[in-house]
Amino acid sequence: MPANIEQPEFTRLVTGERRVGPTLASVSRSWQNDKECFLMVSPHDDDVALGAGLFIQLACRDKIPVHILIVTDGSMGYCDPNERDNIAEIRQAETLECYQKLGVPRDNITFLGFPSGVINDFLGRFPAPSYSKLNIKGYTGLQNAFTWHLRRIRPTQCFLPTNNDFHPAHRLVYDEFLISLFHASGRIWPELGQPLPKISWLCEMAVYCDFASAPTLRIQTPPDMLEAKLAAIAAFRSQKQIVALVNNIRSGGPLEFFRAIEYKFYNPKRYYDLFEPKM
Repeated sequence: MPANIEQPEFTRLVTGERRVGPTLASVSRSWQNDKECFLMVSPHDDDVALGAGLFIQLACRDKIPVHILIVTDGSMGYCDPNERDNIAEIRQAETLECYQKLGVPRDNITFLGFPSGVINDFLGRFPAPSYSKLNIKGYTGLQNAFTWHLRRIRPTQCFLPTNNDFHPAHRLVYDEFLISLFHASGRIWPELGQPLPKISWLCEMAVYCDFASAPTLRIQTPPDMLEAKLAAIAAFRSQKQIVALVNNIRSGGPLEFFRAIEYKFYNPKRYYDLFEPKM
């Protein structure tokens, strides 16, 4: 267990360099000051509270806007048969309670409403019926929704659970969001808003499983911030199946880890020398 500390500490590993500071800005290379805006993508309502509840508190403390997209409606997540018919409404109320406890304003919490359990039916983008609640500018699908909200929110940094998680919804959301970042920064689908000036920085968090490779950012906080995170997660009273995850957070202490994802485009020059004779 790490020793208790009185002030939050950020530690970032960048190409062999170790940077330590009291804020994310102090360990970042491309910080944009008052332009900074964070987007948290949560496949299920509780995911980013579990993976980034400390980080969200620190961002709100530093007055960085934090937006949360809740992708699925929670309709398959009932643990009590008496809640089966209205679990989506129950979970939405729990979600608002949780993230407002962490400091996120109600207006920054968006429910995309894709039905739980069949999210694979909404890959890509395709025409939507006019009556559909998932209709955005005549279309539906994860890529349609992500592109719309990326252009609306215009985040400088995005965070979502790692695709190494065993939950299939996490992997699907991860893949759909990464291609949507590309769409959102291009000129495709102009009815979805003005393109981003560049692809946002991207980090992944761990919820169920370890990272595929070592994380690049560690956050350590005083114990009271861990208690605030656990109190916020406790708002998900209907989600009794996450007790093991909560116990793991409690035993791990006031720590969170993130892994930077480099959005690197193919360049044939990068591989040319691999095929040249060795001198």
